[in-house]
Amino acid sequence: MTIDSTTAATPALDSRTDFSIDALAWDKQGGLLPVVVQDAATLRVLMLGYMDRAALQATLASRRVTFFSRSKGRLWTKGESSGHFLDLVSLQADCDDDTLLALVRPNGPTCHLGRASCFGQAPGGFLAELEALIERRERERPADSYTTRLFDAGTRAIAQKVGEEGVETALAAVAQDLQAVRNESADLLYHLLVLLRARGLALDEVVAVLRERHRPG
Repeated sequence: MTIDSTTAATPALDSRTDFSIDALAWDKQGGLLPVVVQDAATLRVLMLGYMDRAALQATLASRRVTFFSRSKGRLWTKGESSGHFLDLVSLQADCDDDTLLALVRPNGPTCHLGRASCFGQAPGGFLAELEALIERRERERPADSYTTRLFDAGTRAIAQKVGEEGVETALAAVAQDLQAVRNESADLLYHLLVLLRARGLALDEVVAVLRERHRPG
């Protein structure tokens, strides 16, 4: 069963997915269901939490992931104190209806230690961290930041920089050593993320296009 946050008009039932709160196996674990939280862009596992019925209803209503905190003994919206909310993309139950998988867009680090994931670093995960840092730089505009200078220069200048880095990456690939290719590719990816942000786009939107193009069948 899957529910997409864009179609969650009511918390109890989405008629287009037949997602019913009552159908979940609440009795197995004392009214709580474990929730695996995964970054929608990178598919990196971010954390594990627990929801009761009220937390699930609050999550679907607000489209921000809310848990039942066993230590606090109350509902707890991730990010309520830090501002690092988890915006819900979709929610689905497993085959036994006793575990939930939440795909989210994180607004900053998920872990209380300031890391993107409570499970440490993972391949591909740093791109999401870098994207979050670029978003913060755009909002805060620290004076000594190269990213700030890029945003101040405007979209056209950023696009020109992406073009230059693309050419340099291609030249490195045919005429330089592997370390040069790594360095130029890193520059290209960074500037592309800045350009996406300047145009109001997120990395997961690009990843979604790739998934659609390569969907089996």
